[in-house]
Amino acid sequence: MKDQTESVHVEGLPRSKIASEMTSLQKTAGVDTVHNDEAVQVIANYDGNQDWDLGEEKRLVRKIDMRLIPILLVTFGIQSWDKVLLGFAAIFGLIEDLDLAVGNRYPMAASIFYLGYIAGAYPAILLAQRYPIHQVIFGIVFLWGISVICTPACFNYQSLYAQRFFLGFLEAGVSPTWMIVVGSWYKKTEQPFRMGLWFSAAPLVSMISPLVNYGIGHITGSLSPWKYMYLFAGAMTILWAFVIMFFLDAEPVHAKHLNERERYIAIARVRENNTGVRNTHFKPAQVKELLMSIKFLLAFIIAVMLTAINAVPTVFMPIIIRGLGHSGFNALLLSVPAGAVGFVLTPLFPWLSRKLKKCDMTLIVVCLGCIIIGCCLVWRLPSSAPGGKLAGVYLLSFWPPAWSILMAVNIANTAGYTKRSAVSTGLFIGYCVGNFAGPLTFKTNEAPTYETGWTFLLCGSGIGICSAIAYAVVCLLENKKRDATGIAEGFEHAYEDDLTDKKNPQFRYIY
Repeated sequence: MKDQTESVHVEGLPRSKIASEMTSLQKTAGVDTVHNDEAVQVIANYDGNQDWDLGEEKRLVRKIDMRLIPILLVTFGIQSWDKVLLGFAAIFGLIEDLDLAVGNRYPMAASIFYLGYIAGAYPAILLAQRYPIHQVIFGIVFLWGISVICTPACFNYQSLYAQRFFLGFLEAGVSPTWMIVVGSWYKKTEQPFRMGLWFSAAPLVSMISPLVNYGIGHITGSLSPWKYMYLFAGAMTILWAFVIMFFLDAEPVHAKHLNERERYIAIARVRENNTGVRNTHFKPAQVKELLMSIKFLLAFIIAVMLTAINAVPTVFMPIIIRGLGHSGFNALLLSVPAGAVGFVLTPLFPWLSRKLKKCDMTLIVVCLGCIIIGCCLVWRLPSSAPGGKLAGVYLLSFWPPAWSILMAVNIANTAGYTKRSAVSTGLFIGYCVGNFAGPLTFKTNEAPTYETGWTFLLCGSGIGICSAIAYAVVCLLENKKRDATGIAEGFEHAYEDDLTDKKNPQFRYIY
């Protein structure tokens, strides 16, 4: 987690200038937290030295990383564990026990989770804006653990549908909230790598969970093996909820693990983002502005096209691998390399986006290109080339790094606390739409070729590439338009006005 930032300037603005501009906010009478960010209160009440050196900032970032990233990573990892568990349970008796082999019952069991996700995303993000985030996430994780541990009680496909919908409703708030948390703690240049770190938990879990479930699958008790898998996952989730409750500091304004000076620096150093830190007052005008944005529309399309690909690794990978002639146990083990590929790529590509500059959308295009190759290999290679087909499955692991970059770019490109909450929710609604549609295109009666599924993924990847290019062009033209006004990039209005990116002429977009 070592941060590589060495510059003491922010787009030409020295750290001393940041401190001097912070001084202008201090000792204000009656801070208005309806229109202003809550960070203004911390700035106004700080009496110490307003300057800091690079070494002090690097030590603080390291301290923040050590406290925050493990919680984000493990929480998202447990969420990913629950998602991929359906695919593993499918080859250990779930389909037979709950009569899921008829028609599209199994794909629908996967898809209905994301209907719950869509229903739960917006209420969850409203709760996270209104109430302490660590308390909201504790409640969400605890209840979803209860839901998982109750899965073995399902006795037919209808009861599984109900459980999956409720589980999706509960899990919906975690990922959008994590986007806001990262945006509150880190600079724009730091965010993609941190997003990649916690999102790398998904492929990491794809490496670990097959091995754990391989062992659980050998249990010869009174229950089917898939039921023991869910009991283990549910118990793990419930225990982790209490870790979140007592150790998560979701934003620097109220961070318990920092002293007064560290909180001041943590807030002051991210002022350059022009996005704010915390404001608990919902502003409908900011949501309307987001919905009218062409950038958001393009990002939403990319989100849908990217996450439709997720149907293969989370739901169908064990089934596809078993279709290549492997046993259920071997299918679990052969799923591990896909997780290893994703685990390496997911933090690597966000790191590259930071190092190479202005290449975020380019890297997304590269990832989608690799996915197209993977789809072609799995779909078109003959059954006499199982190694090539397996390699194609592993290439689909390029979707998580593209998704982590997309999340980071959109949080960095959105200012106004309500608008940032809305964009994270909107992206995850796109995530749900893609994940809902993806499994349904893999029709049971088309196994093992799944013509409709692979055609859908290929066309969707092409649309995603076009949308990523269009997003970059829109950001480039908007930045040039703002530069032409003669108003340079700055952050005088970062906290005191809760301005959106559209209304702040000093804001510049990354792409």
